[in-house]
Amino acid sequence: MSPKTIAVLGLTYPFRGGIAHYTTLFVRELRHKAHRVDFLALTRQYPTFLFPGKTQYDDSQNPIVEAHTACIDSINPWTWLKSAWRLKKAAPDLVVIQWWHPFFGLAFGTIANLLACISDIKICFLCHNVLPHESTIFDRMLLTYAFWKTNHFIVHSEEDQENLIKLKPHATIKRNIHPSYSIFGDFDTYTKYEARRKLGLEIDKKIVLFFGLIRKYKGLQHLIRAMPDVISTFDCTLLIAGEFYDAKSEYLELIDECGVGDHTIVVDRYISNEDVSAYFCSADVVILPYIDATQSGIVQIAFGLHKPVITTRVGGLPEAVDHGYTGLLVEKESPKELAEAIIHYYTENCEEAFSQEIVKRAMHFGWDHEIRNIEAFMADTETDSARS
Repeated sequence: MSPKTIAVLGLTYPFRGGIAHYTTLFVRELRHKAHRVDFLALTRQYPTFLFPGKTQYDDSQNPIVEAHTACIDSINPWTWLKSAWRLKKAAPDLVVIQWWHPFFGLAFGTIANLLACISDIKICFLCHNVLPHESTIFDRMLLTYAFWKTNHFIVHSEEDQENLIKLKPHATIKRNIHPSYSIFGDFDTYTKYEARRKLGLEIDKKIVLFFGLIRKYKGLQHLIRAMPDVISTFDCTLLIAGEFYDAKSEYLELIDECGVGDHTIVVDRYISNEDVSAYFCSADVVILPYIDATQSGIVQIAFGLHKPVITTRVGGLPEAVDHGYTGLLVEKESPKELAEAIIHYYTENCEEAFSQEIVKRAMHFGWDHEIRNIEAFMADTETDSARS
């Protein structure tokens, strides 16, 4: 396709986290394909009193950055109106709006709906989660408002596609797997033993990693309950790396109750970009015991660093993880089955074979499919490839 002009609305540095990383890398990939990208970013994500973590800002020494204009305040309607007018005057071939939480429904929805009323510019929502993990009626109202005038969508899981079809049965919906994050290996790469030395971990122990923000739906409690069976089979350490959004004391008490304190290391902080690869490279396998999920950036960080995963059969995770080839799948909320999977992973020496398979499938997790979906919208391809 000949180069087009695309406007992308979303989150980027100085904000931290998966959505900021994803949006920035998405813009980078579009630019690599020679498209002209006007990147309009948020000046404010959440008001401080609504944010559950320690900070919304990224203190990494190596931030992931692309040229952008920060001009959209999530709670200032004047900036929404100005952004819609700016887009009308610029007249891009497509506007792509990142969607990850209904809180942003008023801001992004107003921009999208106003732009649809005053122009013929095509608009696409790129949905990370159509609905939040714990949705309310108010969330659904914001969602309905935000998507009111838009008929083009990209999703990363069948579950999100089905949720969207219920809301917008005649929309053009394209689906592709969440692309992998090989970017973290660009900051620093390590052998397993180099990573463990860097982090001060024991060189010869078996280590399983739980990585990311800690909330109930991530299922860490079930992994902790699985560890006694694992430890009774062989010496193994659970490395927990991520900031607690739930009460940390509840997890520490559970670790004590399960008698796995001597086999658990807790790093209670947001892991900066330059340290991410050390944590993944230090582990034998990454565990995602999620109770609810549509997709996961953690899986794609792991795959970007060629690290196998063990996760649950929820949402889009079975679409990303090929059981017995790139990882193992278990039922959710089952510490017994999770323990059996971890034990199987080690006793059958799965790591090398799974890692090699992840390398072979690297193109499957690249950005090309998503970029083709974006280009198809601009080429007036209205066929819903996900349902055909």
